[in-house]
Amino acid sequence: MDAEKMEPGVKARPLLKAALWLSFIVMPIAAGLTIAGSVYFAGPLYILFFILLAIGFRAYPVLKGFSFTMVIFAAVTTALFYPRYFVSLNGFRFAVLISPLIQLIMFGMGTSMSFQDFAGVIKMPKGVLIGVISHYIIMPMIGFTLANLSGFPPEIAAGIILIGCSPNGMASNVISYLAKANLALSVTITAISTLLAPFVTPLLMNLLAGAFIRIDILDMMLDIFRMVIIPIMAGLIFNKLFNNKFEWLHKAMPVVSMAGIAFIIVIITAAGRDSLLTIGPKLVLLVLIHNVSGYALGYWSGRLFRMSERDCRTIAIEVGMQNGGLASGLAKAMGKIATVGLAPAIFGPLMNITGSVLASYWHRKPPVDKDRTEKGLKMAAVNEQ
Repeated sequence: MDAEKMEPGVKARPLLKAALWLSFIVMPIAAGLTIAGSVYFAGPLYILFFILLAIGFRAYPVLKGFSFTMVIFAAVTTALFYPRYFVSLNGFRFAVLISPLIQLIMFGMGTSMSFQDFAGVIKMPKGVLIGVISHYIIMPMIGFTLANLSGFPPEIAAGIILIGCSPNGMASNVISYLAKANLALSVTITAISTLLAPFVTPLLMNLLAGAFIRIDILDMMLDIFRMVIIPIMAGLIFNKLFNNKFEWLHKAMPVVSMAGIAFIIVIITAAGRDSLLTIGPKLVLLVLIHNVSGYALGYWSGRLFRMSERDCRTIAIEVGMQNGGLASGLAKAMGKIATVGLAPAIFGPLMNITGSVLASYWHRKPPVDKDRTEKGLKMAAVNEQ
């Protein structure tokens, strides 16, 4: 094929691969400088390493989905090395932007939904009921257990419970689609758990995190309504009135949402830098356990009620993936973004990695209903006789 006839993506692929290989050179240099005590000079190289990974991953279909996560890591690394640039500017504190950004993200979520998504409760009542109840039992209880075992200061421990008490995030719908799960069930569970959040999340936080920090139930309810329910309903109405009339908006909102999430994580990282440097590795480990345990217990809760393989996958993903943006916004509303907000800030990027890995694994294994397979084998045996 002539170079002129090659697609732009094909032409660019060698450059993308070169970026990936270059990252393998940059990382050892950064590590060497760190060991030598020149951490200040190593900082830009660590940032460059993640940027090169983000670019290089674009050359490989299997890794392409991790590009955004690498951008997040680059942003977080930047915030860790240069926190003062992300805390305030000329007296303006960037934390003020967290709530408006979450509202914008939730509005985008609403524009991607329709009122028909809620009809799934009638079509799939068993799956929705199991999914929502499992979500609001499993993740809060795991969070409560980990918080008590962590030995962290009360406010940081409360952040682990907060992310567990949050509703599902829209990322779970994307992961369900990639994992060949039940997308309709996924969307419905996300919608219902989000609508229940103003009532369930504050009550669970008061019950489970009340011993760690003071929880004002009414204030938290109002904050969730303001940050989530109102913007989503506005997005739903917008989608109903102007369906397909603003196609550019549907294309732009995912990009805007990703940029908003990245900026929120950077702000929280910069604000809680000192705490992260002290407890960071341990907190990452506990958040990872929280996330992966949610997948496992969610899957087996579906198995317990004899759900199909597709539905079990869906429930696993819906239980394990949380709305980190909302949790971060609630931490900001409490005035504890640098402590309570740390676990949610870590959970978001981490669940994108684990969710993508899980989706990739399940994508290669088409769902097979075990019970139907066994019945089919028995019928085949009878027919042979």
